Amino acid sequence: MAASTPFQDPQFLKSEQYRDSRNLDARAELHRRFSTAVTPWHKWVFQQLNLQPSSRILECGCGPGWLWRNNLDALPPGCHITLTDLSDGMVAEAQAVLAVSDHDFQFRPADIQDLPFANDSFDVVIANHMLYHVPDRAQALAEVRRVLAENGRFYAATNGRRHMQELWQIGEGLFPDTAVPLTELRAERGIGSFQLENGMEQLTAVFPHVTRLLYEDGLEVTEADPLIAYLRSTFLMQNKTALTQEKEAQLRRKLQEQINRDGTIHITKETGLFVSW
Repeated sequence: MAASTPFQDPQFLKSEQYRDSRNLDARAELHRRFSTAVTPWHKWVFQQLNLQPSSRILECGCGPGWLWRNNLDALPPGCHITLTDLSDGMVAEAQAVLAVSDHDFQFRPADIQDLPFANDSFDVVIANHMLYHVPDRAQALAEVRRVLAENGRFYAATNGRRHMQELWQIGEGLFPDTAVPLTELRAERGIGSFQLENGMEQLTAVFPHVTRLLYEDGLEVTEADPLIAYLRSTFLMQNKTALTQEKEAQLRRKLQEQINRDGTIHITKETGLFVSW
């Protein structure tokens, strides 16, 4: 199936957006600094996994390995963890940090639509905020089911329609003529292709049992620059000239005025985790 937008174009994802973790870091930094959640995201996800000793674990779309870097001390003994990502750069970053740990990590670039593993190879498979990047999710989910052991579980994190809606509104107002407008990015051919609202239907086509867990969070942002860095990191900015110095100054003034007036800029978060077995 051909990708309909750069958001699902494997070459763009590998060579531009996720060549390394810099764009991901800019977005994660906003969440790390201004989140109102009681438990940080990666800690919360790890708690839901309920891993057992000697579990065989596969993460698809591992990025720079944040899930494991934030939970090394909590890993049960004897677990075998295989980290994969479409991006060679992401796999290399994860390997550079985690290969020296005392746990059994394996690393390899791989496409979730064509997993290079035998049937029934894993007790747990994880896809953390990545299925909306996959052009053929039906094929990807069939592959996950194939490599998952009979009693295994699949954990798929994603967002809801209202996630970060205030930031998207800022972007839409400032960049109405960009090559990939945010309205397109949020549509069913982009982020909207796998969300909290429609993920259940896609997963129940493959797995007999699916449940949804919601993560309570929001952002209360008190600085303009992290918001600008977030916008710079998105697909909106694939046209590198879109955020001119003039537009950036305009945006900074607008954000700072709101912070001065209200004390904070509230950003809605709508995030959760599907558990399938």
